[in-house]
Amino acid sequence: MPGRTILIAGATGLVGYAALKHFTQDPDNRVIALSRRQPRDLHGAQFISLDLADAAATREAARTLTGVTHLVYAALFELPGLVEGWRDDRQIRVNDQMLRNLLEPLIEANPGLQHVTLLQGTKAYGVHVRAMKVPARENRSEMREQPNFYWAQKDYLRNRQKGASWHWTVLRPVLIVGEAIGGAMNLIPALGVYAALMRLKGDTLPYPGGAPRLSQAVDADLLARAIDWAGRTLAARNDIFNVTNGDVMVWENIWPAIAEANGMKPGGHEPFALQSLLETGAADWDFLCTSHNLAAPALADFVGLSLEYADYQMQFGRTEPGPPSFVSTIKINQAGFHDTIDTEAMFSKWFRAFQQARLLPLPDHPIR
Repeated sequence: MPGRTILIAGATGLVGYAALKHFTQDPDNRVIALSRRQPRDLHGAQFISLDLADAAATREAARTLTGVTHLVYAALFELPGLVEGWRDDRQIRVNDQMLRNLLEPLIEANPGLQHVTLLQGTKAYGVHVRAMKVPARENRSEMREQPNFYWAQKDYLRNRQKGASWHWTVLRPVLIVGEAIGGAMNLIPALGVYAALMRLKGDTLPYPGGAPRLSQAVDADLLARAIDWAGRTLAARNDIFNVTNGDVMVWENIWPAIAEANGMKPGGHEPFALQSLLETGAADWDFLCTSHNLAAPALADFVGLSLEYADYQMQFGRTEPGPPSFVSTIKINQAGFHDTIDTEAMFSKWFRAFQQARLLPLPDHPIR
């Protein structure tokens, strides 16, 4: 589809940065990145620094963005205390308003707008407050009774689109793994830091989580391809789709691949709160950054809220198996999107990418 202008809101996050890299690969695309901080590499995209919570600044900026045909809305406001913040009224209000702040003036300035992609997740199925229905299905398994900014954003988008020439797609990825620094929910920096600090003590990487749980993940690059597919495909218009790698995982079972990717042997189950590394591991991380000539920032800036997110995903503190977190991808497969990747291969891929970018120590180099 030549002549597209793709606006990516939240371009420094896991989804936004993956979309930026994907869409800039096509020289026919014009890509505009919106975020408060500039991404590490713009890959040729135009960058606009913007806080979408600032209504006046967003209105002024959006009115200058002409020719936009596709909006990828991956912006997200998270509160400190990540998991508890998911049920906070402020988080719901701010995320709802951020979308409105951008979309209203964007529609006015862009009569040629064709498509809006909105990102949600398994909190739509109540994964953060209850046992999910298995498998969770779009339009059948939602937990509407639980306050969530997803419902505010989706209802606004659906109502705003009525009678318009543009369309929307809501994608619901599961646990996303990819490239982001200082993010709220990226496991590669969190687990990579844990592995690097454990390598200072030996060559074994203990599993730090709690009791097992069946779950799924999705590669950020695969998700970017799904976003591209949604913006091109008639069957994706005004509909909702789950997105996964295509397989399932149990953390203990993929732990050997994670250990190997970091140059270590898998160890036994030794529960450990990764979030505690913010207090206990900062000095050792600074040492590693210096001794290995890493380009990574200080620990807190590197991991953001992701250590807490890793504890949540790996069920730290739970002594009984958690309920499975499993969604159906039949709908997106039947609509025409079929990409898959083995989850172990995905983790290996992203650890290798961070290591090659000098954000984590190389697995075959002595740690000291």
